[in-house]
Amino acid sequence: MIVHDKNLLNNLALIEEADSLESAGFISKEQKKIIKKELPSFKVQNNILVRLGFFLLGSFLYSSICGTVSMIGLIGSTSFSERFFFSISCFIFLGIGIAGAEMLAKNKYYRHGLDDAFILGIILNAGGAYMITTESYNDTPLGLAIVVAVTSFLVYYRYLHLMSILVFCLASTAVLFFGLYEIGDIGKTIMPFAVMLFSGGFYFFTKKKIKNLTEIYHYNAFVLANSFCLVLFYLSCNYLVVRELSAELLSVDIKPGQDIPFAYFFYAFTCIVPVLYLVQAIRTKDRIMLWISFGAIAFTVFTIRFYYSVLPAEAALTIGGLVMFGIAYVSIQKLKNKESGLTFKPDRIHHSNTFLNAETLIVASTLGLKPEIKTNSPMEFGDGGFSGGGSGGSY
Repeated sequence: MIVHDKNLLNNLALIEEADSLESAGFISKEQKKIIKKELPSFKVQNNILVRLGFFLLGSFLYSSICGTVSMIGLIGSTSFSERFFFSISCFIFLGIGIAGAEMLAKNKYYRHGLDDAFILGIILNAGGAYMITTESYNDTPLGLAIVVAVTSFLVYYRYLHLMSILVFCLASTAVLFFGLYEIGDIGKTIMPFAVMLFSGGFYFFTKKKIKNLTEIYHYNAFVLANSFCLVLFYLSCNYLVVRELSAELLSVDIKPGQDIPFAYFFYAFTCIVPVLYLVQAIRTKDRIMLWISFGAIAFTVFTIRFYYSVLPAEAALTIGGLVMFGIAYVSIQKLKNKESGLTFKPDRIHHSNTFLNAETLIVASTLGLKPEIKTNSPMEFGDGGFSGGGSGGSY
């Protein structure tokens, strides 16, 4: 079902790893150029600002085509034909998005910016088509969440569009949320625990997939979904989130001196989970989990201060800054001389992958690349022709 050539996808993965190896100093620029020359790939735009510019250009192109079609469809129309065109407009725009995405994929556009506009347009118009067809403007958005989740998953599997996986994760969470909301008070009550179990199960599922992955072009999608699960797991039973949602969904009026049910569990969860993330990230050397743990710790501090303001804000910020400075200073002193494991030395490769390293080295060996490059020196050595006797005995 994948529209892109799998050989080109594998070549792109090897080229990206060659870029990493070149920036880390393991191979030279000449060797990287040879690898890129021997491995045909897609029209990719790695500069995020340039890619954003192409995305805006693609969005303008997409909207212009849709606007032209709308003008043609509404010329000389009656009130009935206007209503009919409006009812099918999103389906027409959906077809335009699919046609544009297919055409760009056939012309080897991948992660370029132009394709992003048409692919995201497919998801947007699929949701719009559902809303117009069912006229569910004021109804529960459960059906809309299901349509968006299914569409985004199919779009990812067709075009390997990474942003679609994020949309799929958000839409799947919305399906669970609105599904429990439809059940009634029981569903609203068990919602934090259901979301916690959902995110935990999905986390281990994606973790297993990453471990047993054979198709390297799916790697980033599973990593993104895995990271999303970590964030969702923490937020599912965070005290602030649970308490505010309880007040919103269950209309619980929490008076001074009172608290939500299972408050001690949510207190403990809010404080313990970020620490577990941090410990696990250090133990497994997981950079993404480390970033998430820092964010969770910061949100935990915000949660505590949201309800219990022990110190004025300026005093708390000053003390917190001093504590963080002390921790950073001690950590740097402990880790700056370590050569392996957890170290303060700069990482030569920021997103290394064992499989990709092996593949790149195999390609380099096949192409006959050498780690050293012979240079022509203007100075003649040997035979004693410069200064000193040398092997020739002349001075």
